[in-house]
Parts: sequence; structure tokens; C-alpha cells
Amino acid sequence: MAFLQSCSTSSSTTSPVVSTITPGNFLLATDLDGTLLAGSAEARRRVRELFTAVPRNARLAFVTGRGLESILPLLSDPTIPMPDYIIADVGATIVHGHDLQPVGNLQQEIAARWPGSQAVLKALAEFPRLRRQSVPQERRCSFVASEADVTPALRAAVEALDCDLLMSAGCYLDVLPRGVGKGPALLGLAQAIGIAPSSIVVAGDTLNDLSMFETGMPGIVVGAAEPALVQKLRRRASVYIATGEGCDGILEGLAHHGALPRSPSAAPLASSLAGTHGDADLVMVYHRLPFDEIVEDGIALRRRPKSPNGIIPTLLRFFAGSRKGSWVAWSQQDSRAPQGFETHVAVDAVAYPRLRAARIPLTAEDVDLFYKKFSKEAFWPIIFSFPDKAEFNATHWERFLEVNRLFAEQTAREAAEGAVVWVHDYNLWMVPAFLRPLRPDLRIAFFHHTAFPSSDVFNILPWRRDIIGSLLQCDYVGFHIPRYVENFVDAVRSFAPVEMGAAVPCAPRFLTYGCALGVDTMTTSIEAGGRTVTLGAHPVGTDVALIEGLVARPEVASMTAAIEDYLGGVTGIVSIERLDYVKGSLEKLQAFERLLEQHPEHIGKVQLLNIITPAAKGMEIYDSLRLEVDRTVGRINGRFSTLDWVPVRYFYRSLPFDEVIAHYAACGVAWITPLRDGLNLVAKEYVAARKAAGKSGVLILSEFAGAAVELHGALLTNPYDANAMTATLHQALTMGEEERSYRTARMAMIATEHDVTRWGDDFLAAVMNTGLDDEREAA
Repeated sequence: MAFLQSCSTSSSTTSPVVSTITPGNFLLATDLDGTLLAGSAEARRRVRELFTAVPRNARLAFVTGRGLESILPLLSDPTIPMPDYIIADVGATIVHGHDLQPVGNLQQEIAARWPGSQAVLKALAEFPRLRRQSVPQERRCSFVASEADVTPALRAAVEALDCDLLMSAGCYLDVLPRGVGKGPALLGLAQAIGIAPSSIVVAGDTLNDLSMFETGMPGIVVGAAEPALVQKLRRRASVYIATGEGCDGILEGLAHHGALPRSPSAAPLASSLAGTHGDADLVMVYHRLPFDEIVEDGIALRRRPKSPNGIIPTLLRFFAGSRKGSWVAWSQQDSRAPQGFETHVAVDAVAYPRLRAARIPLTAEDVDLFYKKFSKEAFWPIIFSFPDKAEFNATHWERFLEVNRLFAEQTAREAAEGAVVWVHDYNLWMVPAFLRPLRPDLRIAFFHHTAFPSSDVFNILPWRRDIIGSLLQCDYVGFHIPRYVENFVDAVRSFAPVEMGAAVPCAPRFLTYGCALGVDTMTTSIEAGGRTVTLGAHPVGTDVALIEGLVARPEVASMTAAIEDYLGGVTGIVSIERLDYVKGSLEKLQAFERLLEQHPEHIGKVQLLNIITPAAKGMEIYDSLRLEVDRTVGRINGRFSTLDWVPVRYFYRSLPFDEVIAHYAACGVAWITPLRDGLNLVAKEYVAARKAAGKSGVLILSEFAGAAVELHGALLTNPYDANAMTATLHQALTMGEEERSYRTARMAMIATEHDVTRWGDDFLAAVMNTGLDDEREAA
């Protein structure tokens, strides 16, 4: 600790360090609040590029009064450069930036001189006007106090503890180990890492930073600094008093000290994409193109998507008018730079004349690693709370980042000044992180089409800080239901200090206490890392008008009649789901088997139409599940089949949507019991189809499907409770017609009122309203 004590000298005895700074080869030791985190967007971008350039000679140290824990959010903020070193707690914490490990024995020496927080609090208990700050801190105690509270008695009490007092901004008081401060810590760091103090430039804006300048190192006092700091330093030859605030002042001061060339032409080079503007007012960023690409006889062709009821038709509708738009998605090619590849193609020149698709060429390996393997093996199990199935591969993460960066760069090229960018789903979690520094003018919105897990499960992800840091670059983040909003807020709270915005009641739109996913209130915004992010719940709807039209078609009516004839008067139980362990296929089959065991009166009177859509090609993770489903179906049919009745009709294939609708219209019960599901549109499709057919129906829905909190009238069940699953199915099969009709009408009203068009309109309206209150206040 001797080197720290020797550095805590007064300004009158400290001589300026003879500067040996050369352009680009120095260490910037800067305060955060009011200094590095302030200034114009352009200046902040230039400072960031200065410390991310390749090769990189300039180094960076955060020197702050914050505790280390409250700095962590900044480390995942793409608009802030990553520090090489962090000096926190007003000098009491000194760590490496990349791994947060202590630098040498500096912290150990400081800790040896610290009497401990409890000893300090006990000694200062007789000064009731001191109010301890509720902020993360180590090896120091911080209080809110006035300068009048710093009495001789208080100084004597701190002196008796062999500690120092530090007052800053006229209201913050720190009790620190003797000789500890930003300046001594910075000199200790220089000695520990073997650099000359003369190659360090310090920057700050309050008296809290004074000790850095008292080292004699070249200094920068940024604009709008605390007047008392300016007064103390204005005659120092080694200190430059800048006019620009924050990063503007830093750049101004670095040029003054020779760390940067004065010529604007020699300033840090901007990214080739920064400031690049396209002409699209709305940019959809989606992993899929709005059409299918196929090759027939060696000719590349584009076809409409096979499923007409996805969200793509709804998103396309936003471009049916005069809005200029772009749709950014991947296109699988033989290489990243295929010869003759068209980056931009028309989507539909007649229906959407002002929309073009911006295709990003990805190789089969890119798609395999980024989507089929990493997204499904690392993220998917965590999103749906199956952490035991998660596999984390750091190499695959790097490919995921690379693909997300390509999406962000293409988006930056497409968007007009101030445009809205709508990013879709977890596959593109990191796009906002790459996009925000490229285009700070954009309004970035993100929608999760999946669930969002509880924070303790989400935090299993090794890259949780990167993901949360990226989402905090958005202006608006939407989820299906309030529970997912609150899960996200909890994840952010475990990552960073958060200011909570207003909370709104969830009822009557959503279930609160009557469902596993229910919550009574929902947070509407959070402020973290200096940004405000607005939040909302937007359950995706189904295309009710399309379903009504299909049910009315003669060919669909014929299919419905054929299925009813096939059932032969027994009650059809329809189950349609994708092959996936989160869908609970095995649990459902086992519950059906128990029904036939416990209620033999249903034998010969019900039939389960079990339709499972195959997983995408290359998804080996589901192969064992399919085998288990095959065995279970075979066992049930072997046990209970009769000469004229089979309990389970099992179809392992994709059905055209009109055939799906026919199955809904023909079956009196829909059994949808995923172990987890972000929403589940099958439930809404079933309700809409039964209503369109003029029939009642019973919807059995898992409590852990997002739709359960929205579809009042469904029979909710816990798919993890074997007895409950069987009992609920029995209840559905024995329900009276009056209750069936009431439940169907209630759910159909919800599905109709909140259809997919309403979902899209509500989401985009919420995005457009983001920040309007702040704009009105500023006006």
C-alpha cells in the first residue's frame, strides 16, 4: 500500500508528468457518468471506434465511483467500448476488464487496510444525518450527506478508523481506506501493468475525479463539469479544460494532448456502415423470406409460403399501401458471395410494389450451425425451461454472432433516417447490439415469438449478459403474455440496476391467479444502462377471416364430412403439434392410455387423431422422441383396439392447412397440452374453425401454453400432473352441450376480436408511440 499512500499528495506538491503520448498509443483513464457516457452520439461512436480499431494500440480504463456490480451492464452495451481495466468504488476495486479478475495484489492490499463496513457503520452511528447509499459497493461506505454534515467530530471518527473522507458533488460522502482514491489507484495500476504514467490521459467532470488530475498526468476536464473541479484545475498546464461535453470533450482533449491528430481527416475512421441510410420506412428483420425459394430443372423459383395462416401474410399487409419497406432475411446459397447473386428482389410487384426483399447469402453450414444446431440446442431448451437438454458450444456462438452481425449490417443499409426496424425472435437476439451503434437514429422493436423463461433458467445461458445487453438497445420489446414480460424484467434486474416504469393490471384481458402463467400486473417500461425500453404483451392472433372462408368452401366441407364418416359417430379428439419434446406428445399419449384404463366406458366411443408434423430436416435432436412416440402409439392400439375400432389414429406428416381446418371442424375436442409453449396458435385455430362451422367444441389447453391466459373458456390442465390430464379429458368428453356452447362462444369472441391483424396493428402502434411522452415533454 505504500505506493498508494505516496500518491495521495496535494496538488501543490505534485509536478506535472512529462507527457510521452504518441498518437494512438496511450491509455485513457476516464470517469463514466458525465464523461464517457455523455456527449453527442457521433462523438460517442468515434470514441468507441478508437478502442475497437484493429490493430488496437490505445487502451481504456474505467475509473468510477460506481461499484463493480453496477458497471456490469455497460460491458454488454455495444455503444460503449470494452475497457481493458476497471477502477471502481472510487479506487477501492481494481480489476481487468475482460474477466473482472483483480490486477496483481492491489485489491488485497486495499482490503488489508479496510476496517470493514460494519465497523464503519458502528463508528458513524452517532451521526444520524448520514444516509447510507443503497448501491453496490466494496471496501468503502457511501452516504448521502450535505457539506454541513462533515463536522470536525465526523472527521475525527473517520480518522480513528484510519480511513479517509471524500466529498463530491456537494451531496455524496465516501469513507475509504487510508490513501485510497482514483488517482492513487491509477498510479498503482500503471505500476502493476508496467506502463509509464506519462502515457496515461485522465478525464473527468467532478471533484470525485480530482485525485486523478493530482497525479500530474495529462488531463481533460470535459464541458459542463462541476465548477469546483474547474476552479481547482484551471491553472494547471497539464489539464485541458474542454468546451465539449462528455465524449466530445474527450476527443477535444485527446487532440490537445497529442493522443489524436488535430486534423479532422485523421480522426478515427467511422465504420463504413455508420451513417449509411436506405429508403425503407419499415424494415422487417426475420430469419425467413416472405416466399419459398425452390429450384426446378436448375432454375431458381419463388413460391408463396406453404402455410397461409402464419404471421408472414400479416406482416406483408403493412406494405400493401404507400409505405416503403424492406424485408431482411437469409437465402441459402453455395457461398457467402455467390456469383451473380441478387441481393434485392421484389416480393410481389403487384400486391406490394414498394417492398423488396434484402437477401443475405448464407451457406448450408451457416444455416446448420446458426439455426438448426445452436439455436435449437442451446437457446430452445432454455427458452422452454428444459436446461438439462441444452448444449453450449462456444464456436457455434461465434457463428451465431457472425450471422446476426450480417443481418444488422444489411438492416443498416436498408433503413431510412429514423425508420422503424422490427426484429423477430430469438434467432436474431444479437441484431440490436450490432445495429444500434451503426444506426443510432433508428427505432428498434423486437418481438419474441417464443416464451421467455424465468430469470434463474435464462441465466444458465453463458451469453446471458450479451443477450440482455442487446435487447436493452431496443426501444420496444414485445412478448406474447405478461408473464414473459415479467420474466424478462427479472432477468434484466439480475443483470443490472433497473428503474421500473409504471405497472398496469393484467385483468380482465388476461387471467391472473387462475393459471400457472398468470400475473396480476405487468411492467410497461424499464430504464437500465442509461436507456429506457418500453415493454408490452401482444399475443399473436390467428386469421379468423381466412378460417371462416375455408370452412365455407365446398371442398373443405367435403373433407370435414369424410372425417366425420371416418370417425363413425365416435367423438374425435384432435391433437396437432410439431415433433418437439416441449409439446408433451408422450405425456398426452400416456394420459389417453390411463383414460381408457380408468374409464372403460369410453372404449369404442372416442378416437384420438394424433397428427404430428415432422421436424425440419437435419434436426437429429428429435429422432429419439419420434421412436418413443411410435412405440407408445403401438402399445395403446395393441392393448385396446377392437375389430371395428382403433383408439389412436397416428399421422406423422404435414397436412395442408385446409385439411387441418377440416379436422378441427370434424372433432368435438381439441387436446393441446404442451409442457411449455410460447402461445400456441392451434388452440385459436380450433376455436375459430368450430365457430365458423356452427358447432360447439371443448378446448383442453395446457396451463403452460401462453394462450391459456388469454382464452377464457378453455379447460386448463397441468401436463406434468398425470391424474389431472386424464381427469380433464374425461371432463371434456362428458361435458353438457350448454356448457360446451358457452365456452366455445366466449373463446371465439376473443379469437375474433384479437385476430392476427389486430396483433400486428397493436404492436406497430405501440412501437410508434414509444417515446412520444418524452418528445412532448421536450417540446
